[in-house]
Amino acid sequence: MQNVIQLPAQKKETNLIPMIIVCALFFIFGFVTWANGTLIPFFKLSFGLSDFQAFFVTFSSYMAYFFLALPSSWILKKTGFKKGLVLGMLILGVGSLLFIPAAKTNSFALFLTGIFIQGSALALLQTASNPYLTIIGPIESAAKRISIAGVCNKGAGMLVPVIMGTLFLKNAAAIEKQIEAATGVAKEQLLQEVLGRVNMPYIVLAIVFCLFALVIKFTALPEVQVEEDVVDETSGEVIHHKSIFQFPHLFLGALCIFVYVAAEVMAGDIIGVYGKSLGISADIAKFFTSLTLGGMLLGYLIGILTIPKYLSQQMALRICALLGIAFSIGAYLSSGYVAVTFIALLGLANSLMWPAIFPLGISHLGKFTKTGSAIMIMGIAGGAIWPMIYAYLKDNLQLDFQLAYFIAVLPCYLYILYFAVSGHKAGVKKKYA
Repeated sequence: MQNVIQLPAQKKETNLIPMIIVCALFFIFGFVTWANGTLIPFFKLSFGLSDFQAFFVTFSSYMAYFFLALPSSWILKKTGFKKGLVLGMLILGVGSLLFIPAAKTNSFALFLTGIFIQGSALALLQTASNPYLTIIGPIESAAKRISIAGVCNKGAGMLVPVIMGTLFLKNAAAIEKQIEAATGVAKEQLLQEVLGRVNMPYIVLAIVFCLFALVIKFTALPEVQVEEDVVDETSGEVIHHKSIFQFPHLFLGALCIFVYVAAEVMAGDIIGVYGKSLGISADIAKFFTSLTLGGMLLGYLIGILTIPKYLSQQMALRICALLGIAFSIGAYLSSGYVAVTFIALLGLANSLMWPAIFPLGISHLGKFTKTGSAIMIMGIAGGAIWPMIYAYLKDNLQLDFQLAYFIAVLPCYLYILYFAVSGHKAGVKKKYA
């Protein structure tokens, strides 16, 4: 059983162009998303925030997916894939420009608004690009295509701490002491100077996003059409479904995306805070996100070489879940740079999860593929919730930060293992599972 996808015969040779465009989009997703990892310590420095308050950065970004994913599906049905991408890029530019007045007015709330708008744009772009990337070729090799795009995504993420960390957090330790010592007008001027560091980078990003919107507008991208119903390849029988709720594996997959993104954000965005809690200097810890993303990049390269020739998507997901469990235990039982290394290795464990979970979750949906994709994208909200849970365990319940981290991430990997073993088969006929 499979979703039957049709591209116009004369357009088949253009599949490379959609792949290039989507890979470029994934680079942009990575740059914007992982910039939040740098903004967390930056806002802690600039506004004197607690961890719980600073994690509203990720909360604002990832919660946008929950609220905007289904409306994005409706927008895409009205506009089509191409116009939807153009609209998403323009909204992303607007969210970036909002950082300028936020810095001028010293408004953390306005920064969060800009981040939420960026997240809303990403929800639209992800709702369009992920299923498109999944269905422009055989479903069995979807994880390979997503892994290729993931290399672009995490490659951008590796650049962010170097670029943004250097721009935003230069001499962070010294500035932190100056802010603590300053009072009155001197402190306000110092904070204004620090916040002003966001102006030029986000103006440049807004220009880049608008230019790329023009590139998409004038590039020939085929609309991929999904058949109205699912066809049994063996018998040729058309299987009619009347409701999205007839696909339990979809909702289990959305929950799997939820806990996966939670685990990814914990490993990527929180590693800097984790390192500082271990007594490592902020000037060093600001680069730790690149280590996690380096692990993810290695995993994507492994996926490109092994899926589906040597590993099925399901088996890759099982292996990654087991690695996540093992590395989480290692981080809890160690200290110093060894513990940080285990957190970074979680990037390797996380690498092939999205490429495997997404196609498994939207498989066999037929005419419900776009709605199902939106429901899967809603699961990205896990990145909003889990850092707050970690901060609550650490700050409010006053648990040791390593224990709090372990309690937060271990259930994520246990559920992912369940989905990899049996959850993805729920409601699917045994011979097709």
